[in-house]
Amino acid sequence: MEKFIPQDFEIMDMHAHIFPHKISEKATLSIGKFYDINMHYSIGESERLLEAEAQIGTKRMLVCSVATTPKQVVSINDFIKEECDKHPEMIGFAAMHGDYEDIPGEVDRVIAMGFKGIKLHSDFQRTPLDSPKSYKIYEAIEGRLPVLVHMGDYRHDYSHPTMLLKVMRDFPKLKVLASHLGGFGAWDEAEAVLKSSENIRFDTSSAVCLMSPERAVRLIRHYGVDFCMFGTDFPMWDPKKEAELLLSLGFTYEEYRKMFSENAKAFLGL
Repeated sequence: MEKFIPQDFEIMDMHAHIFPHKISEKATLSIGKFYDINMHYSIGESERLLEAEAQIGTKRMLVCSVATTPKQVVSINDFIKEECDKHPEMIGFAAMHGDYEDIPGEVDRVIAMGFKGIKLHSDFQRTPLDSPKSYKIYEAIEGRLPVLVHMGDYRHDYSHPTMLLKVMRDFPKLKVLASHLGGFGAWDEAEAVLKSSENIRFDTSSAVCLMSPERAVRLIRHYGVDFCMFGTDFPMWDPKKEAELLLSLGFTYEEYRKMFSENAKAFLGL
């Protein structure tokens, strides 16, 4: 088996979180408590992300944050926009919440600001993927922006893979990036019901590091290499370690080239 190092590839990280300085430590700690894990980085700021990604030569990174209340939507989006303006290597995905009072208006605004997608986290927001509140968001972005969705936490019933299957049937033009290989802790269910298609892709964040190599390969093969993208879930995990784990799975150079950047470019139209 040919061995590769991260520097052999152009790398795009398709799943990273950043927070404003004044709340970065608190927000990072809160995520760790929610998942009952020790976060690799204690502070999820842009500068720390850039330092971590520099270890593997990452060229571009998708950055986002989650609005846990409607009133956070605008301030988060303004923050993400400011960080992307300061750091052109960052690709911004906007926050949205199902209870926000003017979803179409904010979608218009973030498109004008240059955002490349929307980020939703049904478990943090306590809003099921297939709920009427979520559908209001899909209606506003279908055919306009892709959506990055948290998938499959076995402890909750907000983002089960079957819910995404229903969403994809009801919104056939919606482009979705399903995080964590389709099901954080619910990979059996994801493998049973989810398949790749023209409008759905999967990222490897918080997935490859939590399963056996054999299972990771099987799941990626199930979806298809052409539909999977590298992601780190920073600040939860270390980009260097995540890249090395993916590179240990024995895919070919061309397959890794696709997962590290080419699939992401195609998905985002870059």
